[in-house]
Amino acid sequence: MEFKKELKDHYSKGHEKYLRHISVDCVIFGFHENDLKVLLLKTKYAGGWALPGGFILKNEHMDASAQRILKERTGLDEIFLEQFHVFGDPDRSTKKINQQFLKNIGVKADISWMFERFVTIGYYALVDFTKVTPSPDNISAACEWFSIYQLPEMILDHHHIFDEALQNLRMQLNFHPVGFNLLGKKFTMPELQKLYETILGKELDRRNFQRKMLATGILKRLDETKKGVAHKAPFYYKFDLRNYKKALKSGMHSFE
Repeated sequence: MEFKKELKDHYSKGHEKYLRHISVDCVIFGFHENDLKVLLLKTKYAGGWALPGGFILKNEHMDASAQRILKERTGLDEIFLEQFHVFGDPDRSTKKINQQFLKNIGVKADISWMFERFVTIGYYALVDFTKVTPSPDNISAACEWFSIYQLPEMILDHHHIFDEALQNLRMQLNFHPVGFNLLGKKFTMPELQKLYETILGKELDRRNFQRKMLATGILKRLDETKKGVAHKAPFYYKFDLRNYKKALKSGMHSFE
């Protein structure tokens, strides 16, 4: 009962603390066992799964609100974060879902700011899967990873937001390096190629991929090889952080 009272106060008086019409939704990508995953929340009072998100405090920078939400859900600081789109469809937030949610926590619909039109700012984040501690918020029952190719039913327009984030990531992948935030400190060329293939949703030619990656100058080959493989052991690589950061700013050749 005490928890529901806290929620009721939060949503009936939220206009005093938060901006009324703007929210943030975050698409958090992680790479694990050759599969690209996204972190989702199981909602308690609305049904379905949702992207991690929330409202922006009145005196808070928009990017800072996204970073705050990401830290609360993953436990990580200094996450790679990219703003990719603004979602402002007048019908993106349905009254039916909000009515049911507010009814479940005991807030009168006629006094709630939750029925106003919301614009949400979309961010995507790239994180090291192994370092994340998924943590649900106070209106969620669970916080779990899902393969991007096996997503559950999502509330509101969150599936559309996810689709836009993935499309943006794929577009960026053709001109900027990706991997530093998704892979471990060392990795093999086949593991890096699998990351690119998983994001792009298609196979890439092994020799062509390796040639283009090495030509970027963002990789350093280590003397160490991967143990316990059936065929010729591949060498481990790591990112040359200095050149990687240069490539993030100036771009590089397409992998298409």
